[in-house]
Amino acid sequence: MLRILKILLVIAVATWGLLGAFGNFHDWQGTKGAVAATLSMTTFEGGSDDWRATASPALVLAGALAIPSLKLVTALLCLAGARRMWAVRGRDPATFDAAKTLALAGCGVAVLMLFAGWIVIAETWFELWRSEAMREAALDAALRYGAFIGIIALFVGAREP
Repeated sequence: MLRILKILLVIAVATWGLLGAFGNFHDWQGTKGAVAATLSMTTFEGGSDDWRATASPALVLAGALAIPSLKLVTALLCLAGARRMWAVRGRDPATFDAAKTLALAGCGVAVLMLFAGWIVIAETWFELWRSEAMREAALDAALRYGAFIGIIALFVGAREP
């Protein structure tokens, strides 16, 4: 039962990645707009005057592409990992543990993107924490997603009894 639960949780992370990437690509202007607002620091008073603020189209495009691309990588790794885990679900603990690698890598990519992208770069460097408009929508969501995916990774990664 625990193995099945681990596989389903990995599939849930993959689903998050697929739905998130689809949403980001489907609402491409919204994705670019959120990145542009973050980088330009225009969502809070005095931010756009800061030396770190930028309106560079290349950086906006890079950030806007990185978000859904990393979600897609997360999804693909987690799906491949879930498939491997499913294939060996009835085998010995060492074999099942070995099958978790891609799933854990997918979770790791997601947590890295959420932490490095939103907490380190957006919140810390571009001071998104100061933005009433973006704080809850972006930072709270990134923390919530990262925490859940991290907890899932810890549960999935636990050695099999």
